[in-house]
Amino acid sequence: MKKAVSLLTATAMAATMLVGCGGGAASSSAAPAESTSTETASSTAESTAAEEGQVLNIWCWNDEFQSRFNDYYPGVKEVAADKSTTTLDNGVTVKWTINPNDNNNYQNKLDEALLKQDSAAADDKIDIFLIEADYALKYVDSDYTLDVKKDIGLTDDDLKDQYQYTKDIVTVDGVQKGTTWQATPGLFAYRRSIAKDVLGTDDPVEVQAALSDWDKFNGVAKQAAAKGYKMLSGYDDSYRTFSNNVSAGWVDGTTVKVDPNIMNWVDQTKDYTDNGYNNKTSLWSDQWAADQGPAGKVFGFFYSTWGINFTLLGNSLATPTSEGGKEEVGNGIYGDYAVCQGPQPYYWGGTWICAATGTDNVATIKDVMYSLTCDSDIMTKITEDTQDYTNSKSAMDAIAADPNFGSDFLGGQNHIALFAEVAPTIDMSNAGPYDQGCNETFQSCFKDYFDGTVDLETAKSNFEDQIKVKYPELTSVEWPA
Repeated sequence: MKKAVSLLTATAMAATMLVGCGGGAASSSAAPAESTSTETASSTAESTAAEEGQVLNIWCWNDEFQSRFNDYYPGVKEVAADKSTTTLDNGVTVKWTINPNDNNNYQNKLDEALLKQDSAAADDKIDIFLIEADYALKYVDSDYTLDVKKDIGLTDDDLKDQYQYTKDIVTVDGVQKGTTWQATPGLFAYRRSIAKDVLGTDDPVEVQAALSDWDKFNGVAKQAAAKGYKMLSGYDDSYRTFSNNVSAGWVDGTTVKVDPNIMNWVDQTKDYTDNGYNNKTSLWSDQWAADQGPAGKVFGFFYSTWGINFTLLGNSLATPTSEGGKEEVGNGIYGDYAVCQGPQPYYWGGTWICAATGTDNVATIKDVMYSLTCDSDIMTKITEDTQDYTNSKSAMDAIAADPNFGSDFLGGQNHIALFAEVAPTIDMSNAGPYDQGCNETFQSCFKDYFDGTVDLETAKSNFEDQIKVKYPELTSVEWPA
């Protein structure tokens, strides 16, 4: 772990880091069982709070966790009008620091603050910070995060109902350094009206049968094109489905090994681009978002749990909620989407809660972590209210089996049932500390190839050059035969 600290220091000063700290992939072994008993969500007593700091500093990159915290944490007493602070019933004031992650801004500022953690005043120290899957190991494999069992006090019994991969991804050498309220299995979200035109049906079972492997998926892409539709919006839409199904991690020793399945994505995307099966967009671009809306002509989008209710739903509306529009049938294409499993299982994203070394709010952090990631009643409520897929197997299985549960946005479909089938299959054994940097650099370099500005060999060479600059310790790149 000491090398992770030195790497964090060096890269933060350079202000260019994306990922790369730590010495290996997350261990899949569970941490030793604790002898302490499970505590309830109300375990933080006022007498304990008196021994804690009066300020709980939480760092994140958007307001997703802030909204979950303010809406569902039982200890919330009052939220400031500008949402900059939240007052808890134990007297602690939560101060929110939100730094958008454009151009790695969030990680850069977080790293600068963590480097000053030892010398910061008690009420200025970071207590909780949020991390994403792509760079989790950078922080997990460092001294800047606390063991959620030994240091914070959660037990194996507390965590037993969570999906195993959500624990594996933040575990190194048997030590779990974070916990999350969500699991993020992926599905394929498609337009019902377009499916009817192309396939003659919008039924999720029948659509899945038509898209159950990549050969069938590519065949439907050709059919869709003949009808004037695009199968996918852009270059990156299917990337996660391929990158989550690789045979090994990105790096072996000091060698980057490009998996054959990554090159399958390159081949498919080039074919889709040349044949007009995609709209040549990139993730998060304005055109990509517009393709999900009323004027869009795209068959479907690969999305995980958060993407459907946070992104796709908003993009589907003709009148945004910010302009008075309602989330209801009649506003844009609300109700015209459905989901199926698609050609391969995958996951995308996820947000983990970490406790920062140096915090003086351990009891409050324990109660937050338990309430928002272990309490099945709260997990159920979040899913019922927001359609998000939460990290409780028993709660999700119950909703999956509920004949009365359905999403109006998805035409009444119980999408939780499909997510519940995918979530247990997620395998994090190939995750590594170079994932974010390699994935982002690879996609960027091959965009030029898809655009036709460089040939395949030049795209490969550009990736080799750029990845060695990003990670000087990596000495070579091997391509599949």
